[in-house]
Amino acid sequence: MTFQLAACAEMLWRDRPIDWRASRLKELGFGVGLWNWPAHDIAALERTGATFTIMNGYLQGRLADDEGADMLLKSARETAAVGKRLGVHRLNLHGTGLGDGGIPVWQHDKVTGPMWLKARDTLNRICDLAEELGVTYTLENLNLMEHPGCPFNTTADVLTLVSSVNRPQLRMNLDLYHTQIGEGDVIRWCQKCLPWIGEVQVADNPGRNEPGTGEMNYPAIAKALKAMGYSGPVGLESNAEGDPEVALQAFRNAFTV
Repeated sequence: MTFQLAACAEMLWRDRPIDWRASRLKELGFGVGLWNWPAHDIAALERTGATFTIMNGYLQGRLADDEGADMLLKSARETAAVGKRLGVHRLNLHGTGLGDGGIPVWQHDKVTGPMWLKARDTLNRICDLAEELGVTYTLENLNLMEHPGCPFNTTADVLTLVSSVNRPQLRMNLDLYHTQIGEGDVIRWCQKCLPWIGEVQVADNPGRNEPGTGEMNYPAIAKALKAMGYSGPVGLESNAEGDPEVALQAFRNAFTV
């Protein structure tokens, strides 16, 4: 198998405890992705022995203003301690904190030049923290249809920030579901982002379900990723409205190339 496959536990088997979900993903040979940690029993998750590939690296804060940056750094330090307990490989960030339904807490229709400079400064501070603690952060692209007003949401925005910081402690979480909605031309975006990718996340569009349920040709995307030399983590963030294990097999089939 070319890629390191994982799946977001919080979107699967929603009637089961989170540690059961992590254990089941481990049994099926997948890594485990998480969102926010405060509602979880961290000790129970530790006992599963699962490989935790990614989780949100903050609880609150934002990139582009002084108050938000200070909140982000404080929250990131607290979250990194939890991440280290679980051995999480990557701690994920967004341009601003997300509230209920993924709606950005801090919305801006236009990002100004000073906001760009402040965001780059904040990400350099995140890299300093990551270097101190021995962790890695990713910055994720989103789409404005589902996350209206989110600053630095596009694939291009995230690539610009991560490449301008250009430090190994910060990579891209390239979410191809969001890229498809926001920009399309997914394979060429993979090529552009390749030097800075820390993780690729996937779901089909529309519906945010597993590969094969929508318009995205994931077997072709997987072959293209392999051809360009990517062999890193690929994480499924799927609603999996049917049987989660059927969804996981469809995911594995699409990315076994």
